[in-house]
Amino acid sequence: MSSNGRHCLSKIFQPIINVSKTANLSHRDVTSKSQRLMLELGIIHQAIPGCFHFLPLGIKSLNKLVRIVDEEMSKIGGQKIRRSRPDLFHLKDRHSHDYILSPTHEEVASDLIARLAPLSYKNFPLRLYQMSNKYRDEMKPRFGLMRGREFLMKDMYSFDVDAESAMKTYEEVCQSYDNVFKRVGIDFVKVLVCRNCDYSANVELSGSNKCPNCEEQEKIDVQTGIEVGHTFLLGSKYSEPLKARFLAKNGKPEVLQMGSYGIGLSRTIAASVEVLSSEQEMGWPDSLAPYNVIILPPKSGSKEESTMKGVAEKLYSDLEAQIPSLKDNVLLDDRVSLTIGRRQVDARRVGYRYMIVINQKAAEHPPLFELYDAKENIRVYLSQNELFRYIKDYTMF
Repeated sequence: MSSNGRHCLSKIFQPIINVSKTANLSHRDVTSKSQRLMLELGIIHQAIPGCFHFLPLGIKSLNKLVRIVDEEMSKIGGQKIRRSRPDLFHLKDRHSHDYILSPTHEEVASDLIARLAPLSYKNFPLRLYQMSNKYRDEMKPRFGLMRGREFLMKDMYSFDVDAESAMKTYEEVCQSYDNVFKRVGIDFVKVLVCRNCDYSANVELSGSNKCPNCEEQEKIDVQTGIEVGHTFLLGSKYSEPLKARFLAKNGKPEVLQMGSYGIGLSRTIAASVEVLSSEQEMGWPDSLAPYNVIILPPKSGSKEESTMKGVAEKLYSDLEAQIPSLKDNVLLDDRVSLTIGRRQVDARRVGYRYMIVINQKAAEHPPLFELYDAKENIRVYLSQNELFRYIKDYTMF
């Protein structure tokens, strides 16, 4: 961000690389288009195989997803915490590299409640969640953020006084997860779907071409998908051995019923990019795009620059003022030493939804702005009012 409060592309740390020429990456390491594009366009950068740095544009997208999840968790009484890691496992992976991993958080969550026990039944249900790095000793890390050794996950652990209450929590969390993914804006489906009655199930649970719901033959579609969330009822599997209990109405201690729920945050971002991108250009859901609008002022020294000085900056301010959802979501490509054409190519590759080009038509009366809508693949000239109306009508933040 520049000193005048505008987000300027020249100030953003976004190292553009050629994956095929990068020393710590081989061609076989890059196994998906989302991985390649996010690496090449400076969204992430590989630290070691399976572990990635989130760079500024990646962090901005991640923060948007975190905000969505926080808002939906708060609606169902989820309370955010940050668990410490009192006991750490020191181990070597398959390549004899040293790693320190945290314990499983089901145990940590149960232990937290057990240490505070006995809590009254009036304290429940409890729905505690955190967002933290998780680790997996992947033999062959692949697909970038979708299957790495380190990943960011939101995990929630619920505690209820009986099985009926635990099931109610389970249903509410499942609905909340639906809401999260609807807000993200990516279709989420099960692996098997019956076209006749909309029955769906995971392939491991069905595996037949006959729908078990309506028994229609040959109506099953097999669809590939990326797992981005899970929900489990745990019962007393952890709470009983770890003595996570509560005081019932009769004053006697009873074992709590648990649930475990997770969303892969870094995986959700990568999955969104994977689904929406072409081989050469990134695609983002509006809700997760680092910026939703990029403005391209004229090239330095051009005829347009002299007649339209300050137009891009004023348009930037007006967009944020008149469309509140664009606050902090507009980017000015102030690299005016580059041609408009070069900057348009860059903007399309990174996947900004709306590209506004300030060219000679902006000097007309009334001024017209060239708008390119990447999602709809539409290029039009609009007045300022028409431009703002278009963005308001077609954008889902």
